[in-house]
Amino acid sequence: MKLNTESNVYTIVYAIVMVVIVAVLLAVVNQGLKSRQEANARLDRQKQILTALNVDYTQADPAALYEEYVQEDEWDGKPVYYATIDGAKYTVLPLKGQGLWGGIWGFIALEDDLNTVYGINFGHESETPGLGGEIVTEKFRSQFFGKHIKDGEGELRSIAVLKEGKRAEEGQEQVDAWAGATITSTGVNDMLANSLKLYEEFLSQVIAAEPADPDYVEPDLEEEE
Repeated sequence: MKLNTESNVYTIVYAIVMVVIVAVLLAVVNQGLKSRQEANARLDRQKQILTALNVDYTQADPAALYEEYVQEDEWDGKPVYYATIDGAKYTVLPLKGQGLWGGIWGFIALEDDLNTVYGINFGHESETPGLGGEIVTEKFRSQFFGKHIKDGEGELRSIAVLKEGKRAEEGQEQVDAWAGATITSTGVNDMLANSLKLYEEFLSQVIAAEPADPDYVEPDLEEEE
């Protein structure tokens, strides 16, 4: 029996078949790309962590460098990265926040005292080029190098990102906000404070030791006979 290609039934069945075929093709393509997308995302994260560790991967295989230097771990269900470079040990923590136009993120690398900033890296979704987008530059990032996230008592204080002329609270160190990018700079300030707060108990594992008293003499605890 010859099909009536002009009937409504034929049109509906034909449309359904085509939709099913397209849906299957899209599912196959998506599944094929998923592993590649995941690999690209993983490599991008590895590059960001290497940048936070001040490792130049431009002339090498970043994945191989990452494998050599970095060990992935968790604390309280949150990611922690440990690195050993030239015998020195570092801990890298993720940062996540909100800028002016979208999400911002980064990684902060701490020396083995879990206090001194060895390096830091920032990324953004859609901040304005020349303004908020400049948080990714070496000029902005390098301000954090050598700063401390704890005060003299070992309490977590983060690092303030403030306009020129403004002063952080007592015991808190600071860097300059990027000129003309107040909201993005505030976003970085809040991101640091909020992200580090999630690791406060972890960061309290190492407390700055009190300086030794040169006049201190250990008492003789032996009982007199």
